[in-house]
Amino acid sequence: MAKAAFLAGRSLAQREVVMAAITGVDFLAPVPVGHDLLLRAWVSRVGRSSMTVCVTGLAEAPGAPAEEVLKGVFEMVATDVHGRPAPIDRSYLDKETT
Repeated sequence: MAKAAFLAGRSLAQREVVMAAITGVDFLAPVPVGHDLLLRAWVSRVGRSSMTVCVTGLAEAPGAPAEEVLKGVFEMVATDVHGRPAPIDRSYLDKETT
């Protein structure tokens, strides 16, 4: 889950990110042996240098519908080359689409 959060955060920030906090992780159901686990991560909030990343996990077996088995919320911070908080470029986030 943490790796999925890092990938989503880096994709949005276009720079390295560090994990500042794990707000919550819920294990909703066990994942049976032989099932695939699909992780989905998305950024739900963007601040000056921080962001909130949500992750869900879906277990699926061939021929069966996917079932949500875990979810978590992570706080990530974009950093510069010295490891200090760096602003996230929001220019492409604030554009209106026509």
